[in-house]
Amino acid sequence: MNTISQGSPDGKKILVRVDFNVPLDGNLQVTDDTRIRGALPTIRYLLEKKCALILMSHLGRPEGVYAREFSLSPVAECLGKILGMTIRFAEDCIGPDAESVTSLLKAGEIAMLENLRFHKEETKGDEDFARKLAVHGQVYVNDAFGTAHRAHASTTVVAKFFQEKYAGFLLQKEVENARQILENPKRPFTAIMGGAKVSDKIELIQSLLDKVDTLLIGGGMAYTFLKAKGLHIGTSIFEQEKVILAASLLKSARQKNVTLLTPLDSVVADKFSMDAKTMIIQSKDHPEGMMGLDIGPGTYKAWLPIIMSSGTILWNGPMGVFEMKPFSNGTFAIADAVVRATERGAFSLIGGGDSAAAIQKAGFADRVSYVSTGGGALLEMLEGKALPGVEALRSQ
Repeated sequence: MNTISQGSPDGKKILVRVDFNVPLDGNLQVTDDTRIRGALPTIRYLLEKKCALILMSHLGRPEGVYAREFSLSPVAECLGKILGMTIRFAEDCIGPDAESVTSLLKAGEIAMLENLRFHKEETKGDEDFARKLAVHGQVYVNDAFGTAHRAHASTTVVAKFFQEKYAGFLLQKEVENARQILENPKRPFTAIMGGAKVSDKIELIQSLLDKVDTLLIGGGMAYTFLKAKGLHIGTSIFEQEKVILAASLLKSARQKNVTLLTPLDSVVADKFSMDAKTMIIQSKDHPEGMMGLDIGPGTYKAWLPIIMSSGTILWNGPMGVFEMKPFSNGTFAIADAVVRATERGAFSLIGGGDSAAAIQKAGFADRVSYVSTGGGALLEMLEGKALPGVEALRSQ
């Protein structure tokens, strides 16, 4: 996979796939510019090389039809403010109107195309649609790791129409950090898995059992594992159809000499609410009518020395409903432990999605080794799958 620093993009028109799928508020203003800032190293590098940049992205799921709330126009304005320059905006991503904007673009200027997913052909990987996108540039750069696991027109198919195609710096960093976990982890290797559902992480857990020394299971998915151990879980969320699978994963961990731990205690509540009645209970003594919404302090105390002695840490998924204050302590305590382990020399990779949001909310994003923007793409790579968007940059 070639990166832009290995190529010769100087002075050319560059078609750049970015991941600007950012949240907008009711006034259509960007509320979190993290993904925009993630692409800045690539954008600024190409501007320094006197390139003209044509940026393309998706936003939300408009299902192939125009919808004002999914327009990238506010995102273009946000990027312009960050860079201190005017971003030209094309009202479509293909066709005469879009080409009239990009064809007149000069060195050092940036244009942003309208939402790719206003055309259903984007997610279908339509070749003719990809060909129409390709006319905008002389060189193709993919810097959208978050969509690299999708064989969409702008992430994969469009690459075949370019002799020069490169990974941007964000995509390069994401792939390199995931490979460090996969290929050369410093021991002991500890994975911390959370989130609501076992079904979302089955393949990842199965893959990790061949790589890690310890697997810590928290979040909603923990109650499926606790159920598989024969424990009562009250009204806690769990997946009935995955209990047998969880039991098999517990057995597989034992066979592979992997230490797989579930919570020793939980913060439970009588309802899913900020003002719920809460208490801390031992996992073996879970009362009826109460739901588990966070790991308890005993679990954190038991897991802390494991995390602190780790050489490599992968964290994907919160330990509880961290968005609600009564159930955020477990997630933020784990975040603090990961930071402290990193400061002692561990390599820590935080998976995308809720894990990234939690580490940001805790104010620790700059104190771990790497926070992935990838979400699903990172999970698929860690599961050992090839990413179409990355493979497309290798093909001739």
